Amino acid sequence: MSLEEVYQRNLEHRAHRAGWLRAAVLGANDGLVAVASLMIGVSAASAPKFLITAGIAGIVAGASSMAVGEYVSVRSQNDIEESDRLLEIAHLEQAPEAELLELEHIYINRGLTPELAHQVAVAMHERDPLEAHLRDELGQHPHSKARPVQASIASACSFVIGGIIPFLGAFAPTAGAKAWSIVAFAIVGLGATGIISAKSSGSPLVKPTLRVVIGGSIGMAITAGIGALVHVSGI
Repeated sequence: MSLEEVYQRNLEHRAHRAGWLRAAVLGANDGLVAVASLMIGVSAASAPKFLITAGIAGIVAGASSMAVGEYVSVRSQNDIEESDRLLEIAHLEQAPEAELLELEHIYINRGLTPELAHQVAVAMHERDPLEAHLRDELGQHPHSKARPVQASIASACSFVIGGIIPFLGAFAPTAGAKAWSIVAFAIVGLGATGIISAKSSGSPLVKPTLRVVIGGSIGMAITAGIGALVHVSGI
């Protein structure tokens, strides 16, 4: 097998998508559930004339919140990784022999003989000790590194796309039709999100899709119930 064939086979793995896929799926799912729940709650509270305003406000506010929140959280993860990298540099400068021994023990625990583990550790230290320790000791890999800007954009855009789907139900002709249209659009959107998520991650379709649909439906049902209570109580 040639190096090109090996490279193409490695592209079949999906770990390189970890930096943005989680944020995109979370954004789409949150957009569907948050906007649909908001609009269903407003509709259940017998305030259908505010549906479009509530939907637009929910999409804008939610997308902004998702973008900022995702950036801050992922950036914090990057800061931790950078701190670990600097600490590892200091350790290699202060005690390279101890770091070599540490790497040997890692390889022994993974099943290599002590002799082979020593040879591999020495070879790794001669090539790039920092890379070896970041990868084998701390589990840091360039292809799965979190990307805050990319995650932020993916989260915000997917939230908007997800939010628009139930928002379309607000244009139904009657109040009752609006509520059911929002629910129907949201469930279809949740199913599509589950399928896209499963295909992107290489998982079977049924379980992830059902998980997304059932979870989102529960959230919408709870919000609809609260909206109905608000209407009955006259708050």
